Amino acid sequence: MTAASPAPPVRRAPPLARALAAAARAVAAVLGGRTPEAALARADAAARPAALDLAFTALRDHGRGDFLLDRLLARPLKDQEARALLLVALARLERRPEEAHTIVDQAVTAAGKTWKRLTNAVLRNFLRRRDELLAAADADEVARWRHPAWWLDALRLAYPAHWEEIAAAGNSHPPMCLRVNRCHRPAGADFLAELARAGIAARTLDDTALLLDKPVPVERIPGFREGRVSVQDWGAQHAAALLDARDGMRVLDACAAPGGKSAHLLERADIDLTALEVDAVRAARIGETLDRLGLAATVRVADAARPRDWWDGRPFERILADVPCSASGVARRHPDIKWLRRSADVAGFARAQAAILDALWPTLAPGGKMLYCTCSVFPAENGEQVGAFVARHADARRLPTGGAADELQLLPGPDHDGFYYALLRKEE
Repeated sequence: MTAASPAPPVRRAPPLARALAAAARAVAAVLGGRTPEAALARADAAARPAALDLAFTALRDHGRGDFLLDRLLARPLKDQEARALLLVALARLERRPEEAHTIVDQAVTAAGKTWKRLTNAVLRNFLRRRDELLAAADADEVARWRHPAWWLDALRLAYPAHWEEIAAAGNSHPPMCLRVNRCHRPAGADFLAELARAGIAARTLDDTALLLDKPVPVERIPGFREGRVSVQDWGAQHAAALLDARDGMRVLDACAAPGGKSAHLLERADIDLTALEVDAVRAARIGETLDRLGLAATVRVADAARPRDWWDGRPFERILADVPCSASGVARRHPDIKWLRRSADVAGFARAQAAILDALWPTLAPGGKMLYCTCSVFPAENGEQVGAFVARHADARRLPTGGAADELQLLPGPDHDGFYYALLRKEE
């Protein structure tokens, strides 16, 4: 008679303290002018999902957290990581008051010996004065809307009737949308049923776009690893349809990483696609995306603004100019953007965009179409940019996009992020 095998150890969730500490390191990176990804990548694998959620919540709320800390601290706190831990804990306390005891206890543990007493005092002071402090925060524009003042001013100027909705959407969790690969089966309606069998609720947005009721890890999505489906925001999925690339055409995706739009173009038509990306690491992601989907394109590490380095002189019939931008339309996916960007950056992006458009235009065949695209909501990068381009190029004509007049500005909402599209035809 053999002894029974011992039961596998129960895998317990990591303590909240570990996730709070990892989140604080990520937020501290942003306070220091860096992006949070490197700090999150160093977090313990088991704690990383919770740390990501905590960090991104605190970053979405940063304007509010700063307001609260200014009223809770007797003097400025110079240690960025200690300040970041307080920001993370305050954001958690506001959302989960029923867990106040656990949050304070775990935040104090995460603070370590140096900042243990201060952390405890600040958080308990917040709990005592919670109603008073939150009422004051709601009366302050930056604290209420959780955006920098210059950003709110720009939204108010551009969208006087909708700026509050845009700001609120920028503080929300982003939707998760799928794109069914047309080169595979089942089609969209059938894949919806397949998702339902996997316990994933979704609804259709168009023939290949499916919006999940709530995000799930990609490992849970049936067919993802086999290339039958991709994750791509519905706003981004508009690009392939608007460009209208057809079988046999020579097409350029000028700023292609991470490859989602390139893949969508290849799924829709049998085209000769060249994908450019100036950053070699990001260019490698294009290849990974295409390999997973069973698609092929010519991927070049090159600057779209310098055609002499990559263009062979043969014109393209279609060009997708998905140019670098402020990313103000996708800030809820990358909440550090709100606090790392400065108002002067928008003008800098606009200058770079103009240079790319002017450089790409000679590579477009007469009668060809170029789709200008950003994930921004700022007019300087969108309508104003395209208007100035058309004024510089007498052979450029704007075409309908399905939006207002000859441009399509998608604002962030429950179904998609913020994107801008303008379609230009080169007169023959």
